[in-house]
Amino acid sequence: MLRVEDVVQTPVEFSPGLLNQFADVVSRYPKDKQKSALLPILHLVQAELGWLSAPAMDKVAEYLKLQPIEVYEVASFYSMYFLRPQGKYMLEVCRTGPCCLVGAEKIMDHISEKLGVEEGEVTADGMFSWRGVECLAACGFGPVLQIGPEYTFYEKLTNESVDQLIDDLKAKANN
Repeated sequence: MLRVEDVVQTPVEFSPGLLNQFADVVSRYPKDKQKSALLPILHLVQAELGWLSAPAMDKVAEYLKLQPIEVYEVASFYSMYFLRPQGKYMLEVCRTGPCCLVGAEKIMDHISEKLGVEEGEVTADGMFSWRGVECLAACGFGPVLQIGPEYTFYEKLTNESVDQLIDDLKAKANN
């Protein structure tokens, strides 16, 4: 299991290509309103690095001429940003009332057992992590989950269908 304490947070340098994407995003906003570009830039950084380390957020703050705390506040507020390493595939299970009524908690327990990690942890091979999330807007089709980074959506889950999804992802990664 990979733990955040085991990750050395080395300084970050963004690639010229990523910096060009930043410039494009910033150009969409009025002059001197670069803070408006923070969310899309955080998405770009996370897509490139897999998560938002403190050094990466510091670099974003420097780029946008913000205080680092301004970036930390935004990144920690939204659940779509990961503040610690994640698996290649993130399984997100809806844990709101309607999905729990039809077995979401049992699905989460099954995922934990199948992968051998608790919520928020990463498997030893770096392939998977999972977490419960708020409503995925499919209350009539629960339990549901989405799998990132593409955020493919799956409905009416059973232990067997979850096993098949995980096995398919493992096979895809080995090809």
